[in-house]
Formats: sequence, C-alpha cells, structure tokens
Amino acid sequence: MPPFFIALSQSNPVLGDLPRNADLILAAAEKAHQQGAKLLITSELSLTGYPPEDLLLRDAFITAVANQLDSLAKQLSQYPDLRVVVGHPARTTHGLQNLASVLYQGQCIATYAKQKLPNHEVFDEVRYFVPGHDACVFEIDGAKVGLIICEDAWHSAPAAQAKHAGAEFLVVPNASPYHLEKQNLRTDILKARTIETGLPLIYVNAVGGQDELVFDGASFALNQSAQVVLSLPAFKEDFALAQWCENDLKGDVITPPSSIEAQVYDALVLGVRDYITKNGFPGAIIGLSGGVDSALVLAIAVDALGADKVRAVMMPSKYTADISWIDARQMAENLSVQYDEIGISPMYDAFEASLAQEFKNTAVDATEENIQARIRGTLLMALSNKSGRIVLTTGNKSEMAVGYCTLYGDMAGGFAVIKDIAKTLVYRLCAYRNSIKPIIPERVLTRAPSAELRPDQKDQDSLPEYEVLDAILMKYMEQDQSIESIIAEGFKPEDVEKVTRLIKINEYKRRQSPIGVRITQRAFGRDWRYPITNKFRA
Repeated sequence: MPPFFIALSQSNPVLGDLPRNADLILAAAEKAHQQGAKLLITSELSLTGYPPEDLLLRDAFITAVANQLDSLAKQLSQYPDLRVVVGHPARTTHGLQNLASVLYQGQCIATYAKQKLPNHEVFDEVRYFVPGHDACVFEIDGAKVGLIICEDAWHSAPAAQAKHAGAEFLVVPNASPYHLEKQNLRTDILKARTIETGLPLIYVNAVGGQDELVFDGASFALNQSAQVVLSLPAFKEDFALAQWCENDLKGDVITPPSSIEAQVYDALVLGVRDYITKNGFPGAIIGLSGGVDSALVLAIAVDALGADKVRAVMMPSKYTADISWIDARQMAENLSVQYDEIGISPMYDAFEASLAQEFKNTAVDATEENIQARIRGTLLMALSNKSGRIVLTTGNKSEMAVGYCTLYGDMAGGFAVIKDIAKTLVYRLCAYRNSIKPIIPERVLTRAPSAELRPDQKDQDSLPEYEVLDAILMKYMEQDQSIESIIAEGFKPEDVEKVTRLIKINEYKRRQSPIGVRITQRAFGRDWRYPITNKFRA
C-alpha cells in the first residue's frame, strides 16, 4: 500500500458567511494539492461555522448551505487526486443532521452523520439535529479511512463501529471550544480511543472566536501507539501534513505546550479580535481607571487590534486617587493608545442638585456610588455612538458573581472581555503579560483593589478576600458543590452563606450584562441558566 499525505486545515470560519468559508476550504485545497496531499480535513461544520444555533431552523439557510456545497464540490474537481472532508448541516431522510461529507472529483463520495449529539455545557445539538447511526469508511489508494465527528470521539461506540466497518485510521473533524485544561483532556480522550481500537487518528479542530466561545485549534495526530506525532499551535490558523505510511500515521511538526496563563491570554486576545472584526466594529473604547482590571482589558485590546484602534478614557471623580491618574496615564503611554480624561465631578454635582429634595434626610449609600458609575457608562456609550467603536467592559468574574458592579454603569458596553476571569487569575494574567514586555505599572498590581466611589474605599470592605471568594465561587458555581460541603472543607460559614446568597440575588444583573469570552467549564453565559426568581438555598 503506497504512502500518502493528509492535510490538516486549522481555519477560522465566519459563521453564516458561506462564500467566505468555501473560499477558505478552496485555499486549503489548493495548498494541499500543491504539496501532494490526497486527503484534506477541515473542521466540524466548516462550511457554516459553529454553532449555527437557530439559523438551522431556517429553510433558507439550509438551502443556501446545500447550494454552496454543490458549488464547492464542482470547484474542488480541479484537484482530481484530492479528497476533501467538509462539515455541513443537511436534511436527510432522517431529518436535519450534522454531517461530514467527502468531496472528490466533483462528487460527494461518502457522508457521515454525527451520532453523539452533545447537550451539555454550551452545547444544545439535540435541539437541532437528528443523530446518525451508521459507520462511514472510504478508501484512498487501498487504505480505509473511518470518519467520526467531535463528540463521537468522546464515546467508545462510534470509533469501534468504524473499526468493525474496516477503518485503518480515523479522521475526526471538530468544533471544540476552549476551556481551562481542555487541551489535555482532549488528548487523553482521543488516546483512549486509539488504545481501545488500535486505530491511529487525526483530530482537526476549528480556531477562532464566535460570540462567547473561543475555538483553540490545537489539532493533532496520534499514531497506532497513541503517541502524538503531529500537533498544531493553539489559537492560530495553521496548515500541516501528516503521512499515512506502513499502516501508521507519521508527522514532523510538534508544537510545545504553553502555560495556562499563556493559553487564557491568547484565548482572550482571539475572542476580542474576532468579536470586533467579524462584527465590523472599527475599534474599541475602554474606561481606564488605574486599576488592575481595566489595565488587563486595555492590554488585551491592544494585542488583539493594534494601538491605533483602541481608545482609553479616564473619568476621574473627587474620590479618584492621584496614583490612579498617574498609573492610567503611564499605562496608556506604554501602549501608545489615544488617551483622554473627562472629569465627572460637574455631572455628579448636577445629579446631586437635581435629587437633593428627593434624598433629603437620607444617608449617603450605594445610590451615590451607582450614580458615578452610571455617569461613566453614559459617557463611554456616547463616545461609542459617535465613533462606532465598541465599549469593552472591565468587570471580572468574581465581581459579576456577587454583583459588585453597577447595572447601566461599569456593566455598560458591548463585550465583557474578562467576564469569566476570576480576580486572582486577573493578577496572574497581568504578570504573564508583563513577563513578555512590562506594560502594566507595578503599583497597579500591588495596591489594594478599589472601586474609588467613596473615601478610602477598598473591595474587601464589602467582599471576602479574593482568594476566599474565588475558591468558594469555583466550588459552588463551577463544581456544583452544596453550601454544606463547602463549609465542611473549612471555609467560614458566614463567607459561604454571603457569597452564595450574592450569586443568587444578582442573577438579574448578569442576565443584562454583555457576553464575554468563556474560558472555564462554567461561565455566566450559555452554560449558566439559573432562574432569576429562585428561593432554593443550596
């Protein structure tokens, strides 16, 4: 059996842009043809992007996909020795299915329907698709190739079925979004499939941002011994060749693993870049406070878009410390972004005067703090409306969890960059970015965090220490532990009761917050669906 090359296309589709996505596949096919490959693998639903969600309910969309697939097959016929695996939805005799089709010489020579439809975390494929049941095996120069899709590889049966149908190696197109430790988990799962079946495999994942999801790529190939023989970089489009030779897969490109901080930072940069560019915004605006959260968001925005497309606005009040001014100016200078200062004291004084009679004989409380935050939100949104640039909010997951944020104030904006980043991780990400090049002033990382909405305010006046808050948040929200079990681990009952109560009563705020990049298995987004009206304690 002669050896042949297999091309892996790790590309970044734009959801719903069928002609552009087809062009990506064509460009990869041309490259594969030029390098002598006989098989090109693209990602799950590569023709549409993933996840199409309720576009799948529209007949016009399904018809357009079918037409684009037919056109693509004809265009690929110019490469008569190349088979191309393309992911797409289509109506079959069974219903709407998630398919991978093999296009060859202008025809579809094989089609596989995804069998295991994920319906957990951010996935709801059961809402749209009917599962398949049959194996798909096709030949290349006498070699038999089995085809399964994404979630199928997380279960034993589809791979075993492909082997029983004669497959000698597996091809696995994927649209697998990133979360912490996901890359190691995937590799372990796919190694288990290879060990069970004895079949080498090639795993090809999409890359790019799609609303709150970020697909990290990190495609790879395993040989018959379940060793990684080829691995592509994460968070970047890429192209590589594996070789089928002597009944095994071989490769010569190995990308070394990166740290968790590097992965998360790259995910945030990619998520911001794709959300802004794919939606056609000309740039971004950030309210820069001199604090650690806005410093991190500014760094991410500049790395994602370039300094010329980012504007930082400092909006001081009478409570703003001098060091906040100094550090904000230094941060903007370090990153060479447009920087402006708009004082809010005159506007706040006007609000106070207008409400003086209403607030007569009442104590100053969070109401006055919220007015300041809402003035800043109004200013940022006004600048956004005039320029077309999107406002990036700067609230982190710890604050979002317990409502330490102001609705229509610091929550005002179009994209919440660090919405899924716990405060303790914020500091780690800042340290990581400074390790590449020092841009965040050291004092920003060492001073006590403060919203600066009243004299001498500190976050820990209202909240437990962030190390404690983040640990409780992880256990309660991400791991679904009960209040009692968290207390049993040694946390103070009053801290656990306070944090879990705040998580519940602030659901109404989070429902009105912008979407943001998901980097954990449980973000405040598609995979967090708790009722606002809810009296259950545990």
